[in-house]
Amino acid sequence: MGRLLSLALALRGHRIDLYDAHGPEGDGAAARVAAAMLAPLAESAITEPGVVRMGQHALKRWPELLARLQQPVFFQQNGTLILWHRQDQADAARFFGLLEKNRRINPSLPAMEEKTGAALQDCEPALQNRFSQAVYLPGEGQLDNRQLMAALLPTLTELDVKLHWHAPRELSDFAPGRAGQPDFVFDCRGLGARSQWKDLRGIRGEVVRIHAPEVTLQRPTRLIHPRYPIYIAPKEDHLFVIGATEIESDDMSPASVRSTLELLSAAYTVHPGFAEGRIVEIATQCRPTLPDNLPAVRLLAPRVMEVNGLYRHGFMISPAMLDVVLELVDHNDSPLAREFEVAVHRS
Repeated sequence: MGRLLSLALALRGHRIDLYDAHGPEGDGAAARVAAAMLAPLAESAITEPGVVRMGQHALKRWPELLARLQQPVFFQQNGTLILWHRQDQADAARFFGLLEKNRRINPSLPAMEEKTGAALQDCEPALQNRFSQAVYLPGEGQLDNRQLMAALLPTLTELDVKLHWHAPRELSDFAPGRAGQPDFVFDCRGLGARSQWKDLRGIRGEVVRIHAPEVTLQRPTRLIHPRYPIYIAPKEDHLFVIGATEIESDDMSPASVRSTLELLSAAYTVHPGFAEGRIVEIATQCRPTLPDNLPAVRLLAPRVMEVNGLYRHGFMISPAMLDVVLELVDHNDSPLAREFEVAVHRS
Protein backbone atom coordinates (compact mmCIF):
# COMPACT_ATOMS: atom_id res chain seq x y z
CA MET A 1 0.00 0.00 0.00
CA GLY A 2 2.79 2.40 0.89
CA ARG A 3 4.72 1.74 -2.30
CA LEU A 4 1.65 2.11 -4.52
CA LEU A 5 0.74 5.38 -2.79
CA SER A 6 4.31 6.66 -3.14
CA LEU A 7 4.20 5.87 -6.85
CA ALA A 8 0.88 7.65 -7.38
CA LEU A 9 1.90 10.77 -5.44
CA ALA A 10 5.34 10.94 -7.06
CA LEU A 11 3.73 10.73 -10.51
CA ARG A 12 1.76 13.83 -9.50
CA GLY A 13 5.02 15.65 -8.82
CA HIS A 14 5.11 15.43 -5.04
CA ARG A 15 8.40 14.88 -3.24
CA ILE A 16 8.16 11.63 -1.27
CA ASP A 17 10.17 10.04 1.52
CA LEU A 18 9.27 6.38 2.05
CA TYR A 19 10.24 4.84 5.41
CA ASP A 20 10.19 1.07 5.84
CA ALA A 21 11.03 -0.86 8.99
CA HIS A 22 12.50 -3.62 6.84
CA GLY A 23 14.36 -3.94 3.54
CA PRO A 24 13.53 -3.47 -0.15
CA GLU A 25 12.57 -7.16 -0.58
CA GLY A 26 9.55 -6.64 1.65
CA ASP A 27 10.74 -9.02 4.36
CA GLY A 28 8.54 -8.61 7.40
CA ALA A 29 5.50 -7.68 5.31
CA ALA A 30 2.46 -9.79 4.52
CA ALA A 31 2.77 -8.53 0.93
CA ARG A 32 5.87 -10.66 0.35
CA VAL A 33 4.22 -13.91 1.46
CA ALA A 34 0.88 -13.41 -0.28
CA ALA A 35 -0.33 -15.37 -3.31
CA ALA A 36 -1.67 -12.12 -4.85
CA MET A 37 -4.84 -13.58 -6.32
CA LEU A 38 -7.39 -11.09 -7.65
CA ALA A 39 -10.56 -13.08 -7.11
CA PRO A 40 -13.59 -11.01 -6.09
CA LEU A 41 -16.16 -13.67 -6.98
CA ALA A 42 -14.32 -16.44 -5.14
CA GLU A 43 -13.80 -14.19 -2.12
CA SER A 44 -17.45 -13.12 -2.10
CA ALA A 45 -18.22 -16.29 -0.15
CA ILE A 46 -16.39 -14.95 2.89
CA THR A 47 -16.41 -11.16 2.66
CA GLU A 48 -18.67 -8.13 2.30
CA PRO A 49 -20.11 -6.75 -0.97
CA GLY A 50 -17.98 -3.61 -0.68
CA VAL A 51 -14.79 -5.67 -0.70
CA VAL A 52 -16.07 -7.54 -3.76
CA ARG A 53 -16.65 -4.21 -5.55
CA MET A 54 -13.12 -3.15 -4.61
CA GLY A 55 -11.82 -6.35 -6.16
CA GLN A 56 -13.71 -5.68 -9.38
CA HIS A 57 -12.33 -2.13 -9.46
CA ALA A 58 -8.79 -3.44 -8.94
CA LEU A 59 -9.00 -5.85 -11.89
CA LYS A 60 -9.37 -2.80 -14.13
CA ARG A 61 -6.77 -0.70 -12.31
CA TRP A 62 -3.92 -3.18 -12.01
CA PRO A 63 -3.00 -3.12 -15.74
CA GLU A 64 -2.91 0.69 -15.59
CA LEU A 65 -0.64 0.67 -12.54
CA LEU A 66 1.65 -2.01 -13.97
CA ALA A 67 2.01 -0.03 -17.21
CA ARG A 68 3.70 2.73 -15.19
CA LEU A 69 6.55 0.45 -14.14
CA GLN A 70 9.88 0.02 -15.91
CA GLN A 71 10.00 -3.74 -15.41
CA PRO A 72 7.41 -6.33 -16.46
CA VAL A 73 5.28 -7.98 -13.78
CA PHE A 74 3.50 -11.29 -14.31
CA PHE A 75 -0.24 -10.59 -14.51
CA GLN A 76 -2.97 -12.81 -15.88
CA GLN A 77 -6.74 -12.82 -15.95
CA ASN A 78 -7.55 -16.43 -16.85
CA GLY A 79 -10.21 -16.95 -14.20
CA THR A 80 -10.28 -19.32 -11.24
CA LEU A 81 -11.02 -23.05 -11.26
CA ILE A 82 -12.66 -24.63 -8.20
CA LEU A 83 -12.33 -28.38 -7.63
CA TRP A 84 -13.57 -30.80 -5.01
CA HIS A 85 -13.34 -34.49 -4.20
CA ARG A 86 -16.48 -36.60 -4.10
CA GLN A 87 -16.53 -36.78 -0.31
CA ASP A 88 -16.55 -32.98 -0.16
CA GLN A 89 -19.59 -32.54 -2.40
CA ALA A 90 -21.75 -31.15 0.41
CA ASP A 91 -19.12 -28.55 1.31
CA ALA A 92 -18.84 -27.60 -2.35
CA ALA A 93 -22.61 -27.16 -2.64
CA ARG A 94 -22.65 -24.84 0.37
CA PHE A 95 -19.73 -22.83 -1.05
CA PHE A 96 -21.38 -22.37 -4.44
CA GLY A 97 -24.63 -21.44 -2.74
CA LEU A 98 -22.78 -18.57 -1.07
CA LEU A 99 -21.26 -17.48 -4.38
CA GLU A 100 -24.64 -17.46 -6.10
CA LYS A 101 -26.23 -15.54 -3.24
CA ASN A 102 -23.53 -12.88 -3.43
CA ARG A 103 -23.82 -12.66 -7.20
CA ARG A 104 -27.50 -11.82 -6.76
CA ILE A 105 -26.45 -9.02 -4.40
CA ASN A 106 -23.82 -7.82 -6.88
CA PRO A 107 -25.13 -8.74 -10.38
CA SER A 108 -22.08 -7.24 -12.09
CA LEU A 109 -20.15 -10.33 -11.02
CA PRO A 110 -19.77 -12.89 -13.83
CA ALA A 111 -21.77 -16.09 -13.73
CA MET A 112 -20.11 -19.31 -12.59
CA GLU A 113 -19.63 -21.93 -15.29
CA GLU A 114 -19.89 -25.64 -14.59
CA LYS A 115 -17.22 -27.73 -16.29
CA THR A 116 -17.50 -31.47 -16.83
CA GLY A 117 -15.99 -34.01 -19.22
CA ALA A 118 -14.42 -32.53 -22.33
CA ALA A 119 -15.19 -28.97 -21.24
CA LEU A 120 -13.17 -29.46 -18.05
CA GLN A 121 -10.36 -31.11 -20.01
CA ASP A 122 -10.25 -28.17 -22.41
CA CYS A 123 -10.29 -25.68 -19.55
CA GLU A 124 -7.40 -27.28 -17.65
CA PRO A 125 -5.73 -30.08 -19.66
CA ALA A 126 -3.22 -30.84 -16.89
CA LEU A 127 -5.95 -32.34 -14.72
CA GLN A 128 -6.12 -35.37 -17.06
CA ASN A 129 -9.54 -36.57 -15.92
CA ARG A 130 -8.57 -36.63 -12.24
CA PHE A 131 -11.72 -34.63 -11.49
CA SER A 132 -15.11 -35.27 -13.06
CA GLN A 133 -16.49 -31.80 -12.45
CA ALA A 134 -15.39 -28.29 -11.56
CA VAL A 135 -16.65 -24.73 -11.52
CA TYR A 136 -14.94 -21.98 -13.48
CA LEU A 137 -15.07 -18.35 -12.34
CA PRO A 138 -14.33 -16.18 -15.40
CA GLY A 139 -12.45 -12.90 -15.33
CA GLU A 140 -10.54 -13.41 -12.11
CA GLY A 141 -6.80 -12.83 -12.09
CA GLN A 142 -3.51 -12.81 -10.24
CA LEU A 143 -0.11 -11.19 -10.32
CA ASP A 144 3.35 -11.97 -9.00
CA ASN A 145 3.65 -10.04 -5.75
CA ARG A 146 7.42 -10.31 -5.47
CA GLN A 147 7.96 -9.20 -9.04
CA LEU A 148 5.68 -6.24 -8.34
CA MET A 149 7.53 -5.17 -5.21
CA ALA A 150 10.84 -5.42 -7.02
CA ALA A 151 9.56 -3.59 -10.11
CA LEU A 152 8.28 -0.67 -8.07
CA LEU A 153 11.75 0.18 -6.76
CA PRO A 154 13.49 1.43 -9.97
CA THR A 155 10.39 3.41 -10.90
CA LEU A 156 10.25 5.02 -7.48
CA THR A 157 13.96 5.78 -7.71
CA GLU A 158 13.53 7.36 -11.15
CA LEU A 159 10.76 9.53 -9.70
CA ASP A 160 13.22 10.68 -7.02
CA VAL A 161 11.39 9.02 -4.14
CA LYS A 162 13.81 8.84 -1.23
CA LEU A 163 13.81 5.27 0.07
CA HIS A 164 14.73 4.75 3.74
CA TRP A 165 15.20 1.05 4.48
CA HIS A 166 15.46 -0.47 7.97
CA ALA A 167 14.12 2.82 9.27
CA PRO A 168 11.07 2.18 11.50
CA ARG A 169 9.11 5.30 12.38
CA GLU A 170 6.19 6.26 14.62
CA LEU A 171 3.73 9.02 13.87
CA SER A 172 5.20 10.91 16.84
CA ASP A 173 8.47 11.17 14.89
CA PHE A 174 6.85 13.70 12.54
CA ALA A 175 5.27 17.12 12.92
CA PRO A 176 3.63 17.62 9.52
CA GLY A 177 3.23 21.21 8.39
CA ARG A 178 6.03 22.61 10.51
CA ALA A 179 9.29 23.96 9.11
CA GLY A 180 11.64 21.17 8.06
CA GLN A 181 8.86 18.60 8.36
CA PRO A 182 6.73 16.90 5.69
CA ASP A 183 3.53 18.57 4.53
CA PHE A 184 1.61 15.33 4.99
CA VAL A 185 2.20 11.89 6.54
CA PHE A 186 0.59 8.65 5.32
CA ASP A 187 0.75 5.69 7.69
CA CYS A 188 0.51 2.35 5.81
CA ARG A 189 2.41 0.21 8.33
CA GLY A 190 -0.08 -2.63 8.75
CA LEU A 191 0.64 -4.41 12.03
CA GLY A 192 3.48 -1.97 12.62
CA ALA A 193 0.81 0.60 13.49
CA ARG A 194 -0.62 -1.27 16.47
CA SER A 195 0.52 1.53 18.77
CA GLN A 196 -2.01 3.72 16.92
CA TRP A 197 -4.79 1.17 16.17
CA LYS A 198 -5.49 -0.53 19.50
CA ASP A 199 -7.96 -3.00 17.99
CA LEU A 200 -5.68 -4.12 15.15
CA ARG A 201 -4.85 -7.81 15.23
CA GLY A 202 -2.88 -10.31 13.17
CA ILE A 203 -4.36 -13.19 11.17
CA ARG A 204 -1.68 -15.79 10.56
CA GLY A 205 -1.25 -17.41 7.17
CA GLU A 206 1.10 -20.14 5.98
CA VAL A 207 2.14 -20.80 2.39
CA VAL A 208 4.42 -23.20 0.57
CA ARG A 209 6.30 -22.23 -2.60
CA ILE A 210 7.07 -25.17 -4.87
CA HIS A 211 8.97 -25.41 -8.13
CA ALA A 212 7.27 -28.25 -10.02
CA PRO A 213 8.44 -28.56 -13.66
CA GLU A 214 6.05 -31.46 -14.25
CA VAL A 215 2.98 -29.36 -13.44
CA THR A 216 1.34 -26.81 -15.71
CA LEU A 217 -1.77 -25.02 -14.50
CA GLN A 218 -3.17 -22.12 -16.49
CA ARG A 219 -4.95 -20.32 -13.65
CA PRO A 220 -5.32 -20.25 -9.86
CA THR A 221 -7.02 -23.41 -8.66
CA ARG A 222 -8.97 -23.73 -5.44
CA LEU A 223 -9.74 -27.05 -3.77
CA ILE A 224 -12.73 -27.34 -1.45
CA HIS A 225 -11.34 -28.73 1.81
CA PRO A 226 -13.11 -29.79 5.04
CA ARG A 227 -11.29 -27.11 7.04
CA TYR A 228 -10.69 -24.33 4.49
CA PRO A 229 -10.49 -23.84 0.71
CA ILE A 230 -6.92 -24.48 -0.42
CA TYR A 231 -5.52 -22.49 -3.33
CA ILE A 232 -2.76 -23.22 -5.81
CA ALA A 233 -1.55 -20.07 -7.56
CA PRO A 234 0.73 -20.74 -10.57
CA LYS A 235 3.42 -18.16 -11.25
CA GLU A 236 5.94 -18.10 -14.08
CA ASP A 237 8.44 -20.91 -14.73
CA HIS A 238 6.43 -23.63 -12.93
CA LEU A 239 6.54 -21.89 -9.57
CA PHE A 240 3.44 -22.43 -7.43
CA VAL A 241 2.23 -20.74 -4.26
CA ILE A 242 0.03 -23.05 -2.18
CA GLY A 243 -1.82 -21.82 0.87
CA ALA A 244 -5.09 -21.48 2.74
CA THR A 245 -4.49 -21.43 6.46
CA GLU A 246 -6.14 -18.63 8.40
CA ILE A 247 -5.39 -18.69 12.10
CA GLU A 248 -6.43 -16.09 14.69
CA SER A 249 -2.95 -15.48 15.98
CA ASP A 250 -0.07 -12.99 15.93
CA ASP A 251 2.33 -15.94 16.02
CA MET A 252 5.18 -15.46 13.52
CA SER A 253 6.87 -18.80 14.24
CA PRO A 254 7.53 -21.33 11.44
CA ALA A 255 4.66 -23.21 9.83
CA SER A 256 3.17 -26.13 11.70
CA VAL A 257 3.64 -29.72 10.51
CA ARG A 258 -0.12 -30.16 10.29
CA SER A 259 -0.66 -27.15 8.03
CA THR A 260 2.27 -28.04 5.80
CA LEU A 261 1.12 -31.64 5.39
CA GLU A 262 -2.40 -30.50 4.53
CA LEU A 263 -1.18 -28.04 1.90
CA LEU A 264 1.22 -30.51 0.29
CA SER A 265 -1.26 -33.38 0.38
CA ALA A 266 -3.96 -31.24 -1.20
CA ALA A 267 -1.60 -30.13 -3.98
CA TYR A 268 -0.67 -33.76 -4.68
CA THR A 269 -4.33 -34.75 -5.03
CA VAL A 270 -4.76 -32.03 -7.66
CA HIS A 271 -1.69 -33.09 -9.65
CA PRO A 272 0.76 -35.93 -8.84
CA GLY A 273 3.56 -33.96 -10.48
CA PHE A 274 3.86 -31.96 -7.27
CA ALA A 275 5.42 -35.05 -5.67
CA GLU A 276 8.58 -34.50 -7.74
CA GLY A 277 8.61 -30.76 -7.18
CA ARG A 278 11.04 -28.98 -4.90
CA ILE A 279 10.00 -26.99 -1.86
CA VAL A 280 11.51 -23.57 -2.40
CA GLU A 281 10.11 -21.96 0.74
CA ILE A 282 7.68 -22.46 3.60
CA ALA A 283 6.66 -19.04 4.86
CA THR A 284 4.41 -17.57 7.53
CA GLN A 285 3.15 -14.04 8.06
CA CYS A 286 0.33 -12.21 9.82
CA ARG A 287 -2.11 -9.98 7.98
CA PRO A 288 -3.29 -6.70 9.57
CA THR A 289 -6.96 -7.06 10.44
CA LEU A 290 -9.54 -4.82 12.13
CA PRO A 291 -12.46 -6.22 14.18
CA ASP A 292 -14.88 -6.26 11.21
CA ASN A 293 -12.23 -7.70 8.82
CA LEU A 294 -12.67 -4.62 6.62
CA PRO A 295 -10.19 -1.89 5.62
CA ALA A 296 -10.43 1.63 6.99
CA VAL A 297 -8.95 5.11 6.63
CA ARG A 298 -8.45 7.48 9.55
CA LEU A 299 -7.98 11.25 9.57
CA LEU A 300 -7.64 11.77 13.29
CA ALA A 301 -4.85 14.36 13.27
CA PRO A 302 -4.17 17.28 10.93
CA ARG A 303 -2.15 16.34 7.84
CA VAL A 304 -2.04 12.65 8.80
CA MET A 305 -3.85 9.82 7.01
CA GLU A 306 -3.79 6.23 8.26
CA VAL A 307 -4.66 3.30 5.98
CA ASN A 308 -4.97 -0.17 7.46
CA GLY A 309 -6.91 -3.41 7.83
CA LEU A 310 -6.51 -4.88 4.35
CA TYR A 311 -6.68 -8.35 5.94
CA ARG A 312 -6.37 -11.23 3.44
CA HIS A 313 -7.40 -9.07 0.47
CA GLY A 314 -4.32 -6.83 0.18
CA PHE A 315 -3.51 -7.20 -3.51
CA MET A 316 -7.16 -7.63 -4.45
CA ILE A 317 -8.25 -4.31 -2.96
CA SER A 318 -5.12 -2.11 -2.73
CA PRO A 319 -5.76 -0.26 -6.04
CA ALA A 320 -9.27 0.57 -4.82
CA MET A 321 -7.91 1.76 -1.47
CA LEU A 322 -5.31 3.80 -3.36
CA ASP A 323 -8.04 5.58 -5.32
CA VAL A 324 -10.02 6.22 -2.13
CA VAL A 325 -6.95 7.84 -0.58
CA LEU A 326 -6.29 9.97 -3.67
CA GLU A 327 -9.88 11.23 -3.66
CA LEU A 328 -9.51 12.18 0.00
CA VAL A 329 -6.26 13.98 -0.76
CA ASP A 330 -7.84 15.92 -3.63
CA HIS A 331 -11.28 16.69 -2.21
CA ASN A 332 -11.34 15.71 1.47
CA ASP A 333 -14.17 13.43 0.40
CA SER A 334 -14.40 10.09 -1.41
CA PRO A 335 -17.41 8.86 -3.39
CA LEU A 336 -15.46 5.64 -3.91
CA ALA A 337 -15.26 5.11 -0.15
CA ARG A 338 -19.05 5.20 -0.02
CA GLU A 339 -19.35 2.90 -3.03
CA PHE A 340 -16.93 0.42 -1.47
CA GLU A 341 -18.29 0.90 2.07
CA VAL A 342 -14.82 1.86 3.34
CA ALA A 343 -14.98 3.46 6.77
CA VAL A 344 -13.36 6.91 6.88
CA HIS A 345 -12.88 7.97 10.49
CA ARG A 346 -12.34 11.64 11.28
CA SER A 347 -11.44 13.45 14.48
